[in-house]
Amino acid sequence: MSTVKGNQIQMRFAMLARLGEVVFGVQDLANLWDITSKNNLHTTLKRYCQQGLIFRVFRGLYAIKPLSNVNPVLLGLRAAGEFAYLSTESVLAREGIIQQSLARITIVGQKSQRFALLQNEFRVRQLADQYLFNPAGIVEKDGIRMATAERAVADLLYFNPKAFFDGGVNIDWKKVKKIQTEIGYPIKRN
Repeated sequence: MSTVKGNQIQMRFAMLARLGEVVFGVQDLANLWDITSKNNLHTTLKRYCQQGLIFRVFRGLYAIKPLSNVNPVLLGLRAAGEFAYLSTESVLAREGIIQQSLARITIVGQKSQRFALLQNEFRVRQLADQYLFNPAGIVEKDGIRMATAERAVADLLYFNPKAFFDGGVNIDWKKVKKIQTEIGYPIKRN
């Protein structure tokens, strides 16, 4: 590898490192590296994958770490689309509000879909933009957007007004109603 190409590669990965992100979409990389030719971009990505510099995740999604070293929830959120967050059953199971075993990780996003990454199954529930982009009850930790327990309850009730909660005594219903009102969800439960 020539010194010029080696310097270019170092500069590109230094840019990625400064961002502190682990997972990138193709368009993110094209913009960051100022590559306008799709063919050039795909050839570059293919070579970097072959050299073990980046790792292909899923349809136009790449990671700078081996996939086994990346949080599967982060991978699922990035694969789900531009704005998505962990919610409903996945959050409620973590909080002890539902006890059933989960077959998949549940996400709320802009497009309804199901997919698998590594050994994980994902379900994305589509939420209208007017509700999806409302930040009420959504927190971010280590690059992962996640609903609070109250937002997850509000989201699940939006999708299924007759949802049953095993650990319903652990739910702060006043906070749930406050979030429902703030988001603009129709309140269908007493």
